[in-house]
Amino acid sequence: MNILRTLATAGICLALAVPAWAQKERTIRFGHLNNTDHPVSFGVKRFAEILSAKSDGKMKVQEFPSNQLGNEQQQQSALQGGVQQMYAPATTSLAGIVKEFGLVDFPFAVSSFEQADALLDGPLGQTLISKLPEKGLVALGYWDLGFRNVTNSRHPITKPEDLAGLKIRVIPNPVFLETFQSFKANPVPLPFAELYGALESKAVDGQENPFAVILSNKFYEVQKYVSATNHVYAANIVLVSKKFWDQLTPQEQQWMHEAADEARAYQRQVSREAASTAVQELKKRGAEFNEISAQEVSRMREIVKPVVDKFASQYDPAIVKLYNDELQRIRGQQ
Repeated sequence: MNILRTLATAGICLALAVPAWAQKERTIRFGHLNNTDHPVSFGVKRFAEILSAKSDGKMKVQEFPSNQLGNEQQQQSALQGGVQQMYAPATTSLAGIVKEFGLVDFPFAVSSFEQADALLDGPLGQTLISKLPEKGLVALGYWDLGFRNVTNSRHPITKPEDLAGLKIRVIPNPVFLETFQSFKANPVPLPFAELYGALESKAVDGQENPFAVILSNKFYEVQKYVSATNHVYAANIVLVSKKFWDQLTPQEQQWMHEAADEARAYQRQVSREAASTAVQELKKRGAEFNEISAQEVSRMREIVKPVVDKFASQYDPAIVKLYNDELQRIRGQQ
């Protein structure tokens, strides 16, 4: 019996200290909505390189860009069901299962990348992440998507009144819907995969996305006007299926966390460089670009304030207080 007990104890110790070469080989299906020239794709590739190096090639990432594994909701469901291992959607798509993610979408909340990073990497972002495991998801952090801007085929947007009557495709998210309704636009929720066709057929007049997304998806082919509304800072969130996560060893989970952390800085840098050059590229391809005066931005912020107040009253008061406290702290640092 003592021999058996000794062998069992030795087996447990070995299991807890499995070297990388002895790890089980795993293939991770990592889906996203963007094309391979988009910063999200560059982030996936860097994550894959780092994870492969940490695991001595045992953990392989297979990228599925451009909606290959389905639209936003299909991929989210696939993660929750354990069919797909990873996904990097905009945080907006999570408001349907954790409504407080809507806080990230509040219009005109942050005015710089530094403020956005401080908000998401700090207590507020981590509190939101802590709500996901009970929904079948594990998050490894936030990547940059950028400030969202309006394009349309009708006229430039230089003031809030210019949005009135326009059919604008938005993410199926209540904060986005009511934000554009407050400007008297007609927001139309559509999956991203259907957007180009809807713009081309004039089923919708316009849409709103970061500059890099507008360029990468060639919306300039069917949208003449690009207006720098900068109305919402958008982030992607790196998600893992909890069913898959729970199958990983502590060492594998640590590698995943480290790879995501290391890839984050690179992805953000690439994304922000892409945003700074995308406007010039859009102009070269025939888009008419305009900025909005600070005075008109202030008017827009006032118009949407009732929307912010309404949704804030529907969320967990403790998380709303944390959000407001963090914004005050972050703004005070600049």
